[in-house]
Amino acid sequence: MTGHAAEPPPPLLVEGVRLFNAGRWFEAHEVLEDAWRAEPGEVRRLYQGLLQVGVGLHHASRGNLRGALNLLDRGMAHLERFRPRCLGLEVDALLRDAAAVRRALDEPGGLERFRTAGAPRAVLTKCSAERG
Repeated sequence: MTGHAAEPPPPLLVEGVRLFNAGRWFEAHEVLEDAWRAEPGEVRRLYQGLLQVGVGLHHASRGNLRGALNLLDRGMAHLERFRPRCLGLEVDALLRDAAAVRRALDEPGGLERFRTAGAPRAVLTKCSAERG
């Protein structure tokens, strides 16, 4: 989805990422769902992917391994098409970090070792047009 790669991040994405990075994945889900519903184009899958990764991390933090793995897989699948970045979201980095958490969770005892502090972070970069 290269058409959106250089666009600045919309306010709902910025707020969703802020909540995601604070480990407030349920609240991030609510904000990103609003963005997803308002977006008529294919970029809505970016929002869906990010919110599903967040819900997967939420499940992990609550001890639900099956839910965590399922949502991480679904979210990462949606994000794949937006590599390397879209709307300022560094998709490659998020996919790399989410995949590492997913692998760690899937190991014996992985869920017990999961820590919110070590969860992936979503990174937004500013577009060159914004740097003026």
